Amino acid sequence: MSTATATATATPRQGPLLGLRVLEFASIGPSPHCAMLLADLGAEVIRIEREGGNGWPNPVVDRGRNSLTLDIRTEAGRDQCLTLAEGADVLIEGLRPGVMERMGLGPEQVHTRNPRLVYGRMTGWGQTGPLAQSAGHDINYLAITGALAAIGGREGPAIPPLNLVGDFGGGSLYLAFGIMAALWERERSGVGQVVDAAIVDGVSSMMTFFAGLLPSGAISLERDRNLLAGAAPHYRCYTCADGRDIAIGPLEPQFLAELMERIDAPDVLRQGCNDPVLWTEQSEALASLFASRTQAEWCALLEGSDACFAPVLNLEEAAQHPHMQQRGVYRDIDGTLHAAPAPRFSRTPGSITDTVESTSGWD
Repeated sequence: MSTATATATATPRQGPLLGLRVLEFASIGPSPHCAMLLADLGAEVIRIEREGGNGWPNPVVDRGRNSLTLDIRTEAGRDQCLTLAEGADVLIEGLRPGVMERMGLGPEQVHTRNPRLVYGRMTGWGQTGPLAQSAGHDINYLAITGALAAIGGREGPAIPPLNLVGDFGGGSLYLAFGIMAALWERERSGVGQVVDAAIVDGVSSMMTFFAGLLPSGAISLERDRNLLAGAAPHYRCYTCADGRDIAIGPLEPQFLAELMERIDAPDVLRQGCNDPVLWTEQSEALASLFASRTQAEWCALLEGSDACFAPVLNLEEAAQHPHMQQRGVYRDIDGTLHAAPAPRFSRTPGSITDTVESTSGWD
C-alpha cells in the first residue's frame, strides 16, 4: 500500500475549531506552524502577507489559510488589518517585541476595536527581559534553558537537535495551548487577553521532568551518564550490517529481558544496564551484535515485540511504514508529504484544506 495521493482542494474545512476566526501575520518558524495546527482543526485563518512574501515559503506549514498581501506600514493597510481584527477571535504574530505597536497593530490598539480578541505573541526570548530585543534562533533558546547542554556525545560540544524542541515543542505548541486556554477563559469573562508565548518559557516548562528528578539522583543530565540521551546501552541507536540504524529503548526490566532473550544476548549484557560503570563495555557488545545483521533482519526479529525497538527511517521511508500507512499519518498532496491533522477527534476530525491566494475578508 502506498501513501495516498491527493490535491488539497477536495476537502472542506472541518474539525472541532470550525467557526473560529484567526488573523495571522506572516513570519517563519513557530507562528505559521501554530496557525497550521488551528487551520487543520477547522479554524478559518486569514494570513496577512508582506509584499514579496516572508522569504521562506513552505507549502506544508502554510496550508489551510487564505492570504491577503498588504503593506501594513501604510494607513490603508493598517486600517484593513484592524477591520479584519474586529471580526477575529484570535490574532497570531511572531515579530520582535514592539514592532506591532510601532505599526499601530499592538494589543492596545487592536483591543480598542475588539476587546474579545485573544492576541497570541510568539517570540524566542519573550516580550520582556534583557534579551527581548536580541536576535536568536532555536539553538540559542535551547542553550539558555539548560536543554542543549544535555544533548550530544560524551566528548565535544553540545549538538543541536532538529528545531523540533525549541521552535515547535516549546514554541508553537505552547502558543496553541495558550490561545485555547485564553479562549476558554473568555467564555467566562467575555474579554480577550495577550498570550506571551516565549520559546525559553516553553522549553523550560518541558524541562520540568528532569528538574523534578535531579534532586533525588534518579537521572543525570551529564551527557556520559544521561539515561535518556544515548549514554545508556539500552537507550540508543546502533548501526547494522547494511549501514542502516536501529533504535532500542527497553528501560523497564521486563522489556529489557524481552530484548535480551530475543537477541540471545551474551552474559555481559545480562548483568543489568543500570550501572554506568558497565555502559561502555555493554554498548560495545551491543554494537558488535547489532552489526552482525541488517536492519531488515532485526526488524523481522524485534519489531512489534515488547523489546522497545524501531528502525531509524528517513521521512520518505516513514511515510511508507505499514504502521504509519494504516493510520494515515502522511498524505502525498501534489507531490509533497503532509502530516495528517493532529490530534485526532472521534466526532469532529480535522482536515487539510485548500490555500487561497487572496481574500478580501471573512467568509
